[in-house]
Amino acid sequence: MEQKAVHLDRETFSCPICLDLLKDPVTIPCGHSYCKNCIKDHWDTEVKRGIHSCPQCRKSIPQRPELLKNTMLAALVEQLKKTGLQAAPADLCYAGPEDVACDVCTERKLRAVKSCLQCVASYCEKHLHPHYQSAAFKKHKLVEPSEKLQENICSRHDEVMKMFCRTDQQCICYLCSLKEHKGHDTVSAAAERTERQRELEGSRHNIQQRIQDREKDVEAINVSADEAVEHSEKITTEVVRLIKKRDSDVKQQVRSHQETEVSRIKELQEKLEQEITELKRKDAELKKLSHTEDHNQFLHNYPSLSSLSESTHSSSIDIRPLKYFEDVTDVVSEVRDVLQSILRDTWTDISLTETEVDVLPSQREPKTRADFLKYSCELTLDPNTVNAQLFLSEGNRKATFSQHQFYPDHPDRFNGWRQVLSRESLTGRCYWEVEWTGGVGVAVAYKNISRGGFSNECGFGYNDKSWLLYRNTDDYQFWSSYVRTSVSGPQSSRIGVYLDHSAGILSFYCVSDIMTLLHRVQTTFTQPLYAGLKLKWLKESAEFCKLK
Repeated sequence: MEQKAVHLDRETFSCPICLDLLKDPVTIPCGHSYCKNCIKDHWDTEVKRGIHSCPQCRKSIPQRPELLKNTMLAALVEQLKKTGLQAAPADLCYAGPEDVACDVCTERKLRAVKSCLQCVASYCEKHLHPHYQSAAFKKHKLVEPSEKLQENICSRHDEVMKMFCRTDQQCICYLCSLKEHKGHDTVSAAAERTERQRELEGSRHNIQQRIQDREKDVEAINVSADEAVEHSEKITTEVVRLIKKRDSDVKQQVRSHQETEVSRIKELQEKLEQEITELKRKDAELKKLSHTEDHNQFLHNYPSLSSLSESTHSSSIDIRPLKYFEDVTDVVSEVRDVLQSILRDTWTDISLTETEVDVLPSQREPKTRADFLKYSCELTLDPNTVNAQLFLSEGNRKATFSQHQFYPDHPDRFNGWRQVLSRESLTGRCYWEVEWTGGVGVAVAYKNISRGGFSNECGFGYNDKSWLLYRNTDDYQFWSSYVRTSVSGPQSSRIGVYLDHSAGILSFYCVSDIMTLLHRVQTTFTQPLYAGLKLKWLKESAEFCKLK
């Protein structure tokens, strides 16, 4: 009866998570108690879901509380330990659905604490004692409890697989190495593990380095964004200041002109009023004369009264002030329309740029040749795509227009246009140079461009799957979707091509000490690109240059 009471005490003071006596007991707001580390680990796994709860009653806790030691519980647990029953009671160690069960227990199985690779069995704490006490088990390899121990047994020979066949890349037993895998490159599983562990550490180092690089990229993006916002705010403030200043100048100019014109109009108004008074007087005299019955008197006075003095005619009134104010209104309206257009188009371009660029930060295009060479790539021409009138040489880097060559049939071959594509695909940021003679075209194209005949679907620059810079005798032409754009620039025997695939930028440069931009394309690339060459006349040639 006394033992049962102790048993109940131990169950009461056991952690619901680890099922052992409480260690550094803490009590959370709902009233349940746990080992400090147990509840801390539990909440650490919940933080990704943004919640904290009690593992027993599932009550949510709005804010993660500070875990303070329950001194009374700690004292009671210490007192309970002095009873000598150090292990948790058996009913608290029974294997649950997610636990590995002891293979030795015959009735209700206890939870395993270790698995033995040599015995291919799992043991509870009670049945594991021989492995610690008997010298016969000293060399056995104990690991964390595992349900997959049977996978370590050879299905053919029922032996533990302690070896690894590098030839077939699989674990084997010793008998396998003498029979099925005889003559193969075999080592111990431990040796292979050591080698793979070394590779794993190298991979982890590379991943950690990439994480650091990406974190630096994120930091650079944040700094760049902050600088861009600050710069934008400064420019906007300056624009607003200039607009307000100009608005003040316009108002002052309008008011000044208004005062001048109003003064002039008032002066004119006074003259008009004087003329009206004079005309009214003259009208009265003429009316009086018209009623005179004496013919001689009428004829005598008429000449002096009928003549009018020079009139201030209404046409002399200049209505220019109204026109002036209309001109001011028109100018201000035009400025407003221009600003609206610039803001609308500019923000649209910014929005499109943000859509086209994925997760990668925007990067400036290189300026010097040394900067471009950081992104250089080594390209070769694909013999399966080359037209039969092009001869490949220099390790498949050079194409020359020559007599018909005998190439085997291939679905990727251009059998119309004298063209060829690179073997390597192009993504990310790439730079290459082409040495050319005569009328040669340098291009990039998608792999699914058509190959048969002389149709526009097959020719570089004549469709929406390719882009071509072509050199004439004295100028250049850029072709895309069968639209030609004339390009001016210095003649050069070497052309540099820069591609930023994710940003949708394709640029062509004359290569020299100073890189001269010939043409730049801003678009959206939906597939990997391949570099291409297009030749027109006999004996012309083009070659991908070695840059490394």
